[in-house]
Amino acid sequence: MSGMRAHAAALIAAVLSAGCAGALPPEKETVGWQSLFDGRTTQGWRNVAGTTLDPRWQVVDGALVLTAPGGGDIVSVGTFADFELELEWRLAPGGNSGLFYRAIDAEPVWMRAVEFQLLDDQRAEDRFIASHRAGAVYDLVVPEGATLRPADEYNLARVVACGARVEHWLNGVRVAAYDLDSDDWRRRVAASKFAGQADFAMARRGHIGLQDHGDVVNVRNIRIRVLGADCAPVH
Repeated sequence: MSGMRAHAAALIAAVLSAGCAGALPPEKETVGWQSLFDGRTTQGWRNVAGTTLDPRWQVVDGALVLTAPGGGDIVSVGTFADFELELEWRLAPGGNSGLFYRAIDAEPVWMRAVEFQLLDDQRAEDRFIASHRAGAVYDLVVPEGATLRPADEYNLARVVACGARVEHWLNGVRVAAYDLDSDDWRRRVAASKFAGQADFAMARRGHIGLQDHGDVVNVRNIRIRVLGADCAPVH
């Protein structure tokens, strides 16, 4: 890496850490946020490649809930490029689900979009694969320092995406990060289930998605704010 590229990479990392990763002044914490779920209706969500939402996705006690298998993966109506995303999630014991971002509106979503893994690390079968645990960049980056709450409590997921640089946060801890333009990322993809999938992680703008993995999943307080080129919130 040249000196100029190294300096640029260091600057991006510093901005993400300081400006987009929880270090904003308190008065700035509400700037630019928009809700993706109002807690009362399913407005703003639909099935992948569809125009409506399967009725197995319902609003229950203020949460968007997959109540039974077969509801299918769903996406936000809006699309986003650089953003900070937060949501609370809760799974049934042994449950497995996923949060997609920059997702293309085509099935299957997982073949093209990166996934923030949602998992019951104590009981789910996928817990035996380190890169499949809660907070992981699914099948690509093992989460480090993740601490999950009990299965009957909500966890807080956070994704910060600025250009090629993306961070996963779980319950206030940064557990994974990657750079889409790096050799490290390309090596990880080549060694993963996504090897040979030419469209995987290529979109820099796309939908927010929620996975139907066959288990009940509750998601609430879904909010997002758009980031500018300097990774600061756009007013």
